[in-house]
Amino acid sequence: MNVYDQAHQLATAIKESEECKQYNAVRKKLEQNPDLDSAVKDFMKQQFEFQADQLMGKEMDQEKFMNLQQLSAVLMQDPLTSEYFQCQMRFSTMMSDVYKIVGDAADFGMGPMGDFGNMM
Repeated sequence: MNVYDQAHQLATAIKESEECKQYNAVRKKLEQNPDLDSAVKDFMKQQFEFQADQLMGKEMDQEKFMNLQQLSAVLMQDPLTSEYFQCQMRFSTMMSDVYKIVGDAADFGMGPMGDFGNMM
């Protein structure tokens, strides 16, 4: 069994999955409305920055959090953006599951630092 051939088969299976097809279809619809598309991208950028700050241990900015909550509520009122976020979540969940399966198969019991963890 050639791992690269299997990886290409997995890529094809992902592209042909309902989750991917639905996500791409809704994304194309969203792109046809530049204002809405821009608002969604701006929200996602702000959300990413907020989460990155949290991961870096920065104190939570309550004002940013409230602004994100309000923007999310406004965006979710639009049926297209609501559908987009739902499709994005389903696709993201599927990909997360795939990463976990592959990651579990590659873990040989060495932990996150591999053999280097024992040297420190």
